[in-house]
Amino acid sequence: MASRDHAVDDLFSSLNSSPTSPQLNFGNNSPNLITFDDDDYNKNNNNNGNTPSATKTLMVFDRFYDSSSDDGLYSTGSAGTGTGSTGGENSVLQAGNRLDYMMQYLDKKLLTADGNDNEYKQALPEIVGSGGGIGMFRLPIRAAVHPGRPPSVELRPHPLRETQVGCFLRVLEGTECGRELWAGSECGVRVWDVKDMFDDGEDEDEVRFYESVMTSPTLCLVVDDGNKVVWSGHKDGKIRCWKMLQGYDDEPDVPFRECISWQAHRGPVLSMVISSYGDLWSGSEVGSIIVWPWKALEKAHLLTKEEKHKASLIVERSYIDLKNQVTTNGISCSILSADVKYLLSDHSGAKVWSAGPMSSALWDAYTRELLKVFNVDGLAENLTVMQDLTPEEEAKMKFASYPKKEKTQSGISFFQSARDAILGAADAVLRVAAKGSFGDDMRRIEALIITFDGTIWTGSANGSVVKWDGNGNRVQDFQYHSYAISCLCTFGLQVWVGYASGILHVLDLDGNLLGEWVAHGSPIIDMTVGPGYIFTLANDGGIRGWSISSPGPVDKMIRSELSDKELHYTKLEIFKILAGTWNVAEGRTTHDSLISWLGSSAKDVDIVAVGLQEVEMGAGFLAMSAARESMQLGLEGSAAGQWWLDMIGRTLDEGSSFHRVGSRQLAGMLIGVWVSNNIRDNVGDIDVAAVPCGFGNAIGNKGAVGLRMRIYGRVLCFVNCHFAAHLEAVTRRNADFDHVYKSMSFTSPPNVMNASSRIQMGRFVNAVGPLSMDELPELSEADMVVFLGDFNYRLDDISYDEARDFISQRSFDWLKEKDQLHIEMKAGTVFQGMREAVITFPPTYKFERHQPGLAGYDSGEKKRIPAWCDRVLYRDSRLDSSDICNLNCPVASSILQYEACMDVTDSDHKPVRCIFSVELARVDESKRRKLYGEIIKTNEKIRRALEEQCNVPDVIFSTNNIILHDNDKSILRITNKCGEDKALFKVICEGHCSIKDGKQASSHRPRSSYGFPRWLEVKPTIGIIEPNHIAEISVHHQGYETLEEYVDGVPHNCWCEDVRDKEVMLLVEVRGSCTKERKCHKVRVRHTNSLSDRSMPMEQKPDNSSRVQASVLHRSDIKWLTGSHDVVDHLRDLHTP
Repeated sequence: MASRDHAVDDLFSSLNSSPTSPQLNFGNNSPNLITFDDDDYNKNNNNNGNTPSATKTLMVFDRFYDSSSDDGLYSTGSAGTGTGSTGGENSVLQAGNRLDYMMQYLDKKLLTADGNDNEYKQALPEIVGSGGGIGMFRLPIRAAVHPGRPPSVELRPHPLRETQVGCFLRVLEGTECGRELWAGSECGVRVWDVKDMFDDGEDEDEVRFYESVMTSPTLCLVVDDGNKVVWSGHKDGKIRCWKMLQGYDDEPDVPFRECISWQAHRGPVLSMVISSYGDLWSGSEVGSIIVWPWKALEKAHLLTKEEKHKASLIVERSYIDLKNQVTTNGISCSILSADVKYLLSDHSGAKVWSAGPMSSALWDAYTRELLKVFNVDGLAENLTVMQDLTPEEEAKMKFASYPKKEKTQSGISFFQSARDAILGAADAVLRVAAKGSFGDDMRRIEALIITFDGTIWTGSANGSVVKWDGNGNRVQDFQYHSYAISCLCTFGLQVWVGYASGILHVLDLDGNLLGEWVAHGSPIIDMTVGPGYIFTLANDGGIRGWSISSPGPVDKMIRSELSDKELHYTKLEIFKILAGTWNVAEGRTTHDSLISWLGSSAKDVDIVAVGLQEVEMGAGFLAMSAARESMQLGLEGSAAGQWWLDMIGRTLDEGSSFHRVGSRQLAGMLIGVWVSNNIRDNVGDIDVAAVPCGFGNAIGNKGAVGLRMRIYGRVLCFVNCHFAAHLEAVTRRNADFDHVYKSMSFTSPPNVMNASSRIQMGRFVNAVGPLSMDELPELSEADMVVFLGDFNYRLDDISYDEARDFISQRSFDWLKEKDQLHIEMKAGTVFQGMREAVITFPPTYKFERHQPGLAGYDSGEKKRIPAWCDRVLYRDSRLDSSDICNLNCPVASSILQYEACMDVTDSDHKPVRCIFSVELARVDESKRRKLYGEIIKTNEKIRRALEEQCNVPDVIFSTNNIILHDNDKSILRITNKCGEDKALFKVICEGHCSIKDGKQASSHRPRSSYGFPRWLEVKPTIGIIEPNHIAEISVHHQGYETLEEYVDGVPHNCWCEDVRDKEVMLLVEVRGSCTKERKCHKVRVRHTNSLSDRSMPMEQKPDNSSRVQASVLHRSDIKWLTGSHDVVDHLRDLHTP
């Protein structure tokens, strides 16, 4: 304990001492760095042009308080923010959190100090290269709250990729009630109860969720709010139905099961949608579209528990194969051979859109007929009649259609099929070669949505957005970004566009850009609307919620509040890294040598990074290595490289103490990284890279291999380099570094790639603004980079004998003045902004093998001048050595040990090791989410601003009840009384029932997704009402509903008609342009049959050509809902009879 107290005394005395050597820069734990610049606490001062204030000396505790405060311990830096709470309570709370953070910091320091030698280790002085912090060497901007985007809610922080193997998330859907958020994964579905989003979770990071039983990968989801179920389409061709709100709280750890499932397609279910009449449409490969009628779905839902085993068979046999119907009618078009990637229901037009990569089709939701086929340019395709189909084409058509009861009949042989497949593939290759580019492929459709004004929007792989009208006519196109669009989402009067670059755009309905920011560090693969938030799903599995009011003035207020209270959710981690480099000269080593180099130091560290050079050389090996690299084959390394990895693993006690997280070999260069089992669960996202620099940057005798990893949410990179040799090749060595730094691009190992993503994995993005990701190298985006290896920099202007004399006298200071690397770093031509501890060990090159001591330097004919070829340099998050570790500067490192193992004689180089002490600040996402929720609820200024945005305009409805006879039409008018705000309306069918003897025969039952009965047409079902304007909704009886059923694709009872009177309850939802709040109005619509005037009962296609006379109300009981005289007079002037 005495030694521990001594360590604490040393800590305080060192942190409060004064600088002694202004010529040198020291590490973060240096005893000589205690003055701070107030503005350095905010790393954004470089970007906003603020002038730094005068520096002042701070004591150790000053880092935990606002230096601009005059009230000491209980003052805060946000007194004027208007939080709505009393200043004293807020001050005490702030002080308490600062004390917690201070105690956490001291505890970490004590743990660091309490080593085996029970002695606190001081950081070594460092040399810093010039030219850092600017250009491609500028540091990534980090902050408590991202300064370049609106504040977000981390529903599911970026999980480590290795933990998601086999369960990557693919799609995201939100329920209309706003309570649940559903996601489809590679192993099933999961659901979050969003109302618990701001509560403390069991996991400190992710909001609690509920998982389903294991299933085939989920490819698509559809929410049916009417029946309170969610439909999921899967890779195995099945559709599954899951109930909402099942009371998961009773058994939160027990996976829930589906209520219905059936085999829908032979291939994967790529897309699903519920039509305006409640039918479920599903799409698959090769143009397959199946309709599952609402009647069959309802019948399956109403089965008793004892009859549930029949549900799957009832639904499965009710299918309607649209592709088969189209081909039976003799129609041929491109959409029939393209995968149906997207389905969209246009409720207002009673249409369904289907889209493949390069073409789209319009279907009538009522008759299920194909209306139109057009390509990405909007050019309509002639629906030609097929004639004289070949046997091969007939066989292909039959195989692609669904009905599995009918066996495929084909007279062609296996060899004929194989021949046709080969010829088809060759023809495709020739077409691509003749075209000379993949331009058409870059125009493929990647997203499809419908907005409140009834227009359809598509996003393309080339970054363009196209706007279409309801009839499939191209209206407008615009482009703001060159990366592929991966998803679209709409809410109110806005369209949100997600890109493969991780950038998010917000557009208005005219296509004007309202806002843009980097939402994720990987592609955004899906978006959905939740309770007041747009949730985005990234390819890395992270889910963030963005306020539907973003971008807006509230964002700045929330960002300020979160920034002022960053200590509430800051966590500090301290760990050690051992970095070792050794040029092994194609040799092997002994276990004792590895113990001397690594084993003796590894027991006290958490991460071990080892870089080897010249593991295996030779012209033949280098040529084979270059060939493998060009073809991306056999990148796991050579037998010699594996031997070294195994030997180092045994030295580190791999398995019981350490775990190897990754390795990469390029010719003779090898890098491997091990982490201790204590922190293994916090390390992941392992990526590797290789950059050859030899012979035209193609051969790996020189170059670099790298490994990138994420630890506690921060990015660390280790780069093992071997640069050009010979004394005079300084310029070449500088060029090698420059090439490595610019060109190193990391890729994920194939066994952990998210194969579920619909788009190609993008680069890791850390840029703050809408910058092109090509402007910054990937190494610039890391929080800490460690370079190690044989850099081959020599000593200038010194002879062999002079160097030997200085070494024998251990006069290294004069020798270091001749060091080429230090000279180049000082000039800012290499390793710009990098740091290296002051060298205190002899030059590590060149030695005679197995010659111990300093007498072992090269004494042969060439007598190569000794040099420090083998080095370890690094860069962390600090702009200046005095910067402290916080969320603005998340990684602050210092060097505790930097030495060469002079007793190892197995090579002509000596191995070098360097031990870092790393302080890392990270966000406790659970506490941050809770704080976010508290700010939204308690800050009066923010609450008032949000309430103003949640205003729902006042409207007047012309009626509560409508009575229709056969083919009657009526008009429902909605008047927007508000003189400033637009009103958005949506009409749904809340339920339907039959009428007997003038009374309800049953309660109102909702159809799927609140769809309309087939005898009723409502147009439009969505729309925007300008201030002081009136919207007119046509309510039309469009024929007689039959009781026909489909069995195995064949209609039955097609002349059996439902002659009962019927009634539906329409629900009209009205909301503002930027709120989930709504006002609802119910309209009862009843149809009464007139048997005397009816002709032969048959289902009729709605007459779209007849125009509704807007000024006539047929058989409608009008009931005014307001006493506003001006609106009543206005309605009377419409001359309604």
